[in-house]
Amino acid sequence: MTNYGTFNNPNNRAPYAKKIIAITSGKGGVGKSTTSVNIAIGLAQEGFKVGLLDADVYGPDIPRMLGVAHEKMRWSDEDKIIPSENYGVKIMSVGLTTPDDDTPLVWRGSVATSALIQFLDDVAWGELDYLVIDMPPGTGDVQLTMAQELPISFAIMVTTPQSVSCDDVGRAIRMLKESHITIAGIVENMSFFIAPDTHKRYDIFGSGGAKQLAKRYDLQVLGTIPIEMEIRERSDQGTPVIATGSEEIKQRYKNIIHKIYSQKENV
Repeated sequence: MTNYGTFNNPNNRAPYAKKIIAITSGKGGVGKSTTSVNIAIGLAQEGFKVGLLDADVYGPDIPRMLGVAHEKMRWSDEDKIIPSENYGVKIMSVGLTTPDDDTPLVWRGSVATSALIQFLDDVAWGELDYLVIDMPPGTGDVQLTMAQELPISFAIMVTTPQSVSCDDVGRAIRMLKESHITIAGIVENMSFFIAPDTHKRYDIFGSGGAKQLAKRYDLQVLGTIPIEMEIRERSDQGTPVIATGSEEIKQRYKNIIHKIYSQKENV
């Protein structure tokens, strides 16, 4: 079994970032990338200098969600990678390095983690207030490497209410706690659905999952995000909802950010 205690004194490959936020879950398909994009933009809207690192090398969705999928990796005269930028957020993703948007990355874990280390070391991020990391699902090589190579300020867990999702998130919470990484709280995504014609609420993926996790692991629920076509459509279009959507949905993400601020250790 891995000795998580060895991560008490991690390296710092991102000295240019004042705070490092890991957004993770342990499970795929729960909305980590959507949450990462909207929180990163929300921080930029507050006036902070923000970078977003897409650490999901096998499913890099960040370029599409931020409207830079057409861009390719560029190098500066100083032999540094120039990050893409949109909505006030600097962006780096392996999705910006492939010749086609459907090019598969058939990499072993060691190659994937080496690529991420290069993105930390060799990208011209500039000075950042926040580096947001969109983590891949699971508790494997990438998570271990990030815990070893970065002094993560805090993590945000993303789950759906579904029991299967909560089971995997519980494992990720255990890993972070045993790695002595602060967890700011839990975001419950796809929390409920309000039918537009009848306004009746449907708990499609169940209910109360995040609350149960929060109680079990002594955490707080940062916020709930409903199933909304607007969120999906704007994510697909590269026009994230916190920048271009309805005030009600914008406010849900802003409330999550403000709740993070309220925790003294995260300010």
